Amino acid sequence: MADFKPLYYGARCLLTGHDLYSQDQLRRIYFAEGDEPQSQKLKLIDNVGWAVNSPATYILVTPLAALPWRVAHVTWMILTCATFLLAAFLMGELGSQSPAASGFLIFLFLIGQELLIEVGNAAGLVVALCLVAVWCFLRKRFELAGVLCLAVCLAVKPHDAGPIWLYFLIAGGVFRKRAIQALLCAAALGLPAVLWVHHLGPDWMAEMRQNLVGLSAHGAFNDPGPTAVDPRFHGSIVVSLQSVISLFRDDPRFYNPLSYLICGVLLLIWIVIGIRSRFNPSLAPLALAAIAALTMLPVYHRQQDTALLLLTVPACAQLWSEKNWIGRCALFITAAAAILLNNLVLQFLAIFSMPIYAHASGLRGLMLAILFTRPAPIVLLVLVVFYLSAYFAAARKMRPAHPGTSPSLAPEPTS
Repeated sequence: MADFKPLYYGARCLLTGHDLYSQDQLRRIYFAEGDEPQSQKLKLIDNVGWAVNSPATYILVTPLAALPWRVAHVTWMILTCATFLLAAFLMGELGSQSPAASGFLIFLFLIGQELLIEVGNAAGLVVALCLVAVWCFLRKRFELAGVLCLAVCLAVKPHDAGPIWLYFLIAGGVFRKRAIQALLCAAALGLPAVLWVHHLGPDWMAEMRQNLVGLSAHGAFNDPGPTAVDPRFHGSIVVSLQSVISLFRDDPRFYNPLSYLICGVLLLIWIVIGIRSRFNPSLAPLALAAIAALTMLPVYHRQQDTALLLLTVPACAQLWSEKNWIGRCALFITAAAAILLNNLVLQFLAIFSMPIYAHASGLRGLMLAILFTRPAPIVLLVLVVFYLSAYFAAARKMRPAHPGTSPSLAPEPTS
């Protein structure tokens, strides 16, 4: 529960009238409460001593913060587990045209996400609610529940849910209406949270910015460069593209703009395809699969966020059902991604790469370091390129052959 503790004690700060974004006040609450030995608390001070989440996140945790720690963290684990399993089931339902392929992929993704339960990161709940919202919108069932789920995701982790929200905004029609409703609900949820936090700490924005800068400083825990606290394990944790580019040149002025440029071009292509093609049920899974992988590349994300790749299951099942070489490639690439992004696999690669990381030199050593210590961004980039290409090809097939004709509502049959 290393990631749930800062949420729990941050919410405890709110309930006891303290400024949660103040490191001094947050750490004082952390050491003063609970029956955990002080020596054990000291081990996690680097996790718990910084508040970097949005105010809405702590507001949502306040009901649990009113409970003792032993009850609160078990409740959080059960809630995360149940919601995530529901989301996985719904993704299987969206990929029901190929149930065997969907079940196989969901199995691979689920066995690799034990960290969602172990550390209690909010990504587990946010990703699950985001997937539930996608199912509600695409199936046009329980749509108001989907709006609330997406609103919570936007308020808590906008860098995870924002691109998914953008797809429904671009799709138009009733989907744009749901996207706007979700945005308004997120604002309604976030405004009281901001007012409460501001009342207890008027300088909370400056303090939050200072916390973010401190955690992302050169050599700090969130630094994507090779000088992080533990560069081997850190490389397997951070999945943004900066963690790979920084190996070539460890300078934020180099790897940040280059990452933004690469991802910006891919995002622009995705947006243009979405605007030019009318919404179609057979295009939606491909669009969502591409943006789910792209979401994690431009800005800081951790390996827990890769659970969002469950959105690739319906797209892969759709391509597999066409029974051609593209479907076989989709299954191979998606299954390989699920295996390589497995939390245990990433940790084992980090352990076994110790001699490589210590003695590697030159271009060969750099390639080995990327392969063993930072495979996640490369895997995500391959997924983006593949599903974006499939999205473009499917949209092009459905484009009217002559001006004034309506596009087909289903993809053309393939040989």
